[in-house]
Amino acid sequence: MNDDLRTIGSAGKPGRGNRSTSPSAAARSLAGSGTSRRSTRRKAATAPDSPRLRAVTEDDATAAAAAAEEAARASRARRAATGADDQEEPGLDDLLEGLLGGARRLLGDDWEDRLARIAAGLRHRMSGDYAVDDFGYDPEVVALLEHVIEPLAETWFRLQVRGVENIPVEGGALLVGNHSGTIPLDGLITGYAVRRHAHRALRPLAADLVFALPFVSQMARKLGATLACAEDAERLLQRGELAGVWPEGFKGVGKPYSERYKLQRFGRGGFVSAAMRAQVPIIPVSLVGAEESYPLIGNVPSLARLLGLPYLPITPFFPWLGPLGMVPLPSKWIIEFGEPIRTDAYPAEAADDPMLLFNVTDQVRETIQQTLYSLLVERGNPFV
Repeated sequence: MNDDLRTIGSAGKPGRGNRSTSPSAAARSLAGSGTSRRSTRRKAATAPDSPRLRAVTEDDATAAAAAAEEAARASRARRAATGADDQEEPGLDDLLEGLLGGARRLLGDDWEDRLARIAAGLRHRMSGDYAVDDFGYDPEVVALLEHVIEPLAETWFRLQVRGVENIPVEGGALLVGNHSGTIPLDGLITGYAVRRHAHRALRPLAADLVFALPFVSQMARKLGATLACAEDAERLLQRGELAGVWPEGFKGVGKPYSERYKLQRFGRGGFVSAAMRAQVPIIPVSLVGAEESYPLIGNVPSLARLLGLPYLPITPFFPWLGPLGMVPLPSKWIIEFGEPIRTDAYPAEAADDPMLLFNVTDQVRETIQQTLYSLLVERGNPFV
């Protein structure tokens, strides 16, 4: 990349972490004693008269959901009429009712409608009648993904959003946030919060590695991401888009749990330069909760370098539990959008002044750091 395309974020140093697989005291307290009850296998009794449900397809998603609900109601009525013992071995009806209850708790009472909307969206995608912009942004993919992100944000993370009034209703702005969490879910959740509460699309500025990974690169483009360089950032901002940048890069998302909520360097001010050239405000974004979702207690730097990754995380549950270790802990998340920092008071040529860039960068970083401290005190226990 030439000098005109300065990297805005920081890719970080490969293999960053505490270079030790020994968990910290804080991480051990999160993981608990590690003991679990041994479950007893039972032979499931299948009722001969259990109703069979049709597979949910794109054409009959609503009908299948209604049939499942009716089957659960019939099961409850049958057990009540026959005086079934509460201690009897669970059968197919009990399993069906349990799955429906879990779907309602996670996806909400309107989960049938949500399933129908997803099916309708997939039907429309298969028709090929959709458009993307010159960056590859695909609003329909974002809308489909939001059906998955919403229960994760609202039910699992109990997301609270503050300061939405600081996001401009129209025109360009640069949202600058802290980066953390081992797996960068904070970018997805921030984008969801902007769409849900400000009714605008957030265009993330992502590191080079994102666009070097198969499948991830295509999905990132469809979600509106573009390379974190000055040229792309200025193009987005000058045409009135909301762009998002996380200057800590992999140094922030891959830091150990013992350093949680301690901001890393914000680079050399490339994001400030882009905002000044486009004459748009900078909005500090502070997020708590991601650090506890995947507490990073170790790293395998040699294997990470071999795979070309910035780090290879070890958490209290990964890789010990395999795929289950990828399930995030249900920590409480809070996002606060701070008051805008104006850049239109400076002339466009001020973007070439390194001392000014450093001062504004430090102002943004300090604002986010102090807000994080306040939010942590207010939130208290992240799992309550």
